[in-house]
Amino acid sequence: MTDIAISVQNLSKCFQIYENPRDRLKQFVLPRMQRYAGKTPKQYFNEFWALRDVSFEIKKGESVGIIGRNGSGKSTLLQMICGTLAPTSGDIQTSGRIAALLELGSGFNPEFTGRENVYMNGAVLGLSIEEIDARFDDIAAFAEIGDFIEQPVKTYSSGMMVRLAFAVAISVDPEILIVDEALSVGDELFQRKCFSRIEAIRAGGSTILFVSHSASQIVELCDQVILMDRGEKLIVGTPKKVVGFYQKLLYASALRAKEIRDEIYNEGQGLIVLAASDSNTLHTKFIKNNSRSEISESFDESLTPTSTIKYEPLGAYIDLPSIQNLEKRQVNNLMRGETYDYVYTVTFTQSTNNVHFAMLIKTTSGLELGGGVTACSPRESIPFVNAGSVYRVRFRFRCSLNPGVYFLNCGVVGDVNGTQTYLHRLIDISMFRVLPISGNLITAIIDFGCDPEIECLK
Repeated sequence: MTDIAISVQNLSKCFQIYENPRDRLKQFVLPRMQRYAGKTPKQYFNEFWALRDVSFEIKKGESVGIIGRNGSGKSTLLQMICGTLAPTSGDIQTSGRIAALLELGSGFNPEFTGRENVYMNGAVLGLSIEEIDARFDDIAAFAEIGDFIEQPVKTYSSGMMVRLAFAVAISVDPEILIVDEALSVGDELFQRKCFSRIEAIRAGGSTILFVSHSASQIVELCDQVILMDRGEKLIVGTPKKVVGFYQKLLYASALRAKEIRDEIYNEGQGLIVLAASDSNTLHTKFIKNNSRSEISESFDESLTPTSTIKYEPLGAYIDLPSIQNLEKRQVNNLMRGETYDYVYTVTFTQSTNNVHFAMLIKTTSGLELGGGVTACSPRESIPFVNAGSVYRVRFRFRCSLNPGVYFLNCGVVGDVNGTQTYLHRLIDISMFRVLPISGNLITAIIDFGCDPEIECLK
């Protein structure tokens, strides 16, 4: 366990669900009497298994995300790792001081002031009064709730409560930081402040366990991701790959959900090896093609994604996605600063309402860079599309990316039983390379057209 921060082995949690309070009393009294009478005790509750036989290990310094649909057992798992919930069976071992931000305001006494709750929570996290005294000003400054620090917590808004809770959690310099979706409550400025602090904690070598429904946050923050569903661990792997599986499961129809779930589980058995293999292949291709010193746009047949995920069609299917230059020639080696068309066709097998189309560009790690849709609301969508219709979709974009390899998604959205959902979606269906540029002064990923100017003042 020297390099393991969190070890979870065969963890299960069963809750007893009672139909009414009388059954709870019966369960407390009657089984004992039945045993004394030599009878088989009767059970007066239903079992709900929130977790079943979950195992994984997280190394020190790793950032691991947990994603899954509502009710998949994510929060239950975190509570057991933190020690606030006892498992029914299995074993959990942790190494290092844990700071957790679970349910909003958990651990706060609503009658106490913010200051009093800081001292109470600091003591729970293992800080002495002297240590809390030394850190209090920094905690109050980070929370940015002003004079409310002296008011009872019951008067706080949800945003104020999560500010103070996060400020306390990070003040203990945790070796393991556990965050459960709470940061979605704060405003954009505070969210960025929190994630900046998480990045600093991560850079300092701490272990981070992070639950979020935001795919971009998971991809940006995590080294690996665990996909949970119905209390079971389906797969563990790289963020880009696992998030793709999660989204495929999330948008699966009720009829095919189990089939897709089983398909994901089976495919996930070799996920980490495959992901590493893809990464190495991609790197090799990139180096190989760079060695040719390509200076003009072209089409490379070997530049084909191996991470493609296809959603189940729900009355429409996408075909023939490609990138074309303005001369309508297919290309996937692009020049920065040039304009291109991303083109695909959509065939509708069922009539549907309020249809619009979309595209998205991502990095190799899955970070979403940008894209477009053909309508910002159902009112601006195509009102009605007949079965048998075929549409050709074109998104024209300026390539404002630095040299590297990027991936493309495409999708079509429409009404299914009155709800807007994907009729078909293809993830990582296309990829392209932005060719190297000599004397490139633009840093990072996106070219914002930065024009430097230097002036000597003395």
